[in-house]
Amino acid sequence: MEPRQQGSLDKEPLKEVDEDIVSEVDLNNTVTEEEREEMENELTKLEEEITTLKQVLASKEKRHLELKQKLGITPLCELRQNFSKSWYDMQTSTAYKKTSETLSTAGQRTSAAFSNLGNAISRKFGDIRNSPSFKSFEEKVESTVSNIKSKVGGTGGAGSFEEVLSSAAQASSQDTPTNNMTKNNEC
Repeated sequence: MEPRQQGSLDKEPLKEVDEDIVSEVDLNNTVTEEEREEMENELTKLEEEITTLKQVLASKEKRHLELKQKLGITPLCELRQNFSKSWYDMQTSTAYKKTSETLSTAGQRTSAAFSNLGNAISRKFGDIRNSPSFKSFEEKVESTVSNIKSKVGGTGGAGSFEEVLSSAAQASSQDTPTNNMTKNNEC
């Protein structure tokens, strides 16, 4: 390497420290033997405390289960209670209330829209029925039915369109053939 000049930049880029070399440094050399013994003793005590706490927890869980059995609280009962509480919490939440109100409003508006649509369709059919074209069509059908009835041998009265349709329906129901075979077929 060339000697470094003040005020000028190095020509070689900076080198990163090799990570392998850093990981090989033994940090335990900085801890004295006494400190190491203290840490090992503390670690042993912590492990013993953890074991004791696990035993206490297991004992309390066992007692908890015994009390629940004596009170008749089954897992199904607990599940039902949890579900009921969750359902109540959900229903009392702001999001649920807003959603419920929004859906209710949407349902009312949809119902009103369908009602208006039904009224509009009814009015349109009424307008069509009262139109001159429909009246002309109705008169032609009535006269055709009247002509057919008079040729077939029906009564002379023409009547309204509805009367003609109902009489045709009655006539067709009366004209159905019946089976007049006797039950005693002796050969």
